[in-house]
Amino acid sequence: MRLSCLVNLRLFVHTLLLFALFIAVPAWSADKATTNKAPINIEADRMVSLEQKNSVLFSGNVHATQADVKINSNEMTVYYSQASKGGGQEVKKLLCVGNVEVSKGDWLGTGDKMDYLAPERKVILSGGAKAWQGKNQVSGETIVYYLDEGRSEVVPTNASTPSGKKGGRVSATIIPK
Repeated sequence: MRLSCLVNLRLFVHTLLLFALFIAVPAWSADKATTNKAPINIEADRMVSLEQKNSVLFSGNVHATQADVKINSNEMTVYYSQASKGGGQEVKKLLCVGNVEVSKGDWLGTGDKMDYLAPERKVILSGGAKAWQGKNQVSGETIVYYLDEGRSEVVPTNASTPSGKKGGRVSATIIPK
């Protein structure tokens, strides 16, 4: 029994590491140079350019893709740097709100909100965040992934438990092969 628990714990840790390898939004690939050169396609019901704030707001059925990465949400704001002399701009931050889904291959992450902080190369799914790879699933209030460090954190919910105590648990379901 103890050996079985150890094997399941090891499988859980490996599953979390695999989640880290498959999380993706623009510039999330291990081959960053290739992914950054891939076109970013965004479709939405509406777009508003806010040049004074160096941002573009997409709203209504937002679908974005870059290479094999897909993002769906109700609203997406892209924050970018001012144009350089060469005319190029870099994405500094993405903020997605409402029914957020991020997928790459068989990995899927969901939440109420997603932040991608480009300088820190940090992804934050929040608001009942969940991630699946195959049939395996983890959940918590927030899932944070540090791209360059190759580590992720699942932060517990703050909801009260049935006994009235403040929560503080994450959940994982691992389906052995």
